Amino acid sequence: MGLRQILQNVMPIIEIDTFGSFSEFESTHYEEYVHYFVSMHLVLENRTFFLTYRRKTIVLTTSVNPNTQLSDFNCICVNVPEKQLIRSLLILEQHGHRHGKNMPMMDNPQERILSDREIEVLSLIVQGYINKEIANQLNIGITTVITHRKNIMDKLGMKSVSALTIYAVMHGYVDINKI
Repeated sequence: MGLRQILQNVMPIIEIDTFGSFSEFESTHYEEYVHYFVSMHLVLENRTFFLTYRRKTIVLTTSVNPNTQLSDFNCICVNVPEKQLIRSLLILEQHGHRHGKNMPMMDNPQERILSDREIEVLSLIVQGYINKEIANQLNIGITTVITHRKNIMDKLGMKSVSALTIYAVMHGYVDINKI
C-alpha cells in the first residue's frame, strides 16, 4: 500500500487498482490500464501475457543489480529508500510520458497556485537546501523562507519534502537530475 500511495503522488491523475491474484486482474478490462506494476515472480509465472504488454509492464524487483533483472521489461527496485524509489518512478514517468504524452487529460487543469518566489523556494527545498542556505541564495530572511515553506505546503496540501519533490518534478520546476 505504500507503493500505491507513492504512485498516486507521482501520477495524481491516474486511478490505481490493486489485485490479489493474476486471475482477478485478468477478469478486468486490463487492456485499458496505462501501466501494470507487477512483481517479478508474477511476470515469470505469466511471461507470455506480460511479454505481449511489455511496454505497459513495470517489473517490481528487490535487486538493484541489472544482471538479475528481466531485460525485456522496465524494472524498478522497490528495496531502496523512498527518495530513491520516487526518483526512479519520476525518471520512468519523464521518459515514458514527457509533457503528458500518453497520459489521460486532466478534467480541470489547475490555475497557477504558487507565486514566482514560492516556486524559487520550492525548487531549492527539493534540491536539498536548508532554510539558511535558501535565505542566503535568495537574499531574504530566514523567517521569510519559513513562511514561504509553510505557505507552499498549505497551498499544495502536502506535508513532506517527498511530496513536494514529486510536485516540483511533475510541474517542471526542478530537473530530476538535481535532486
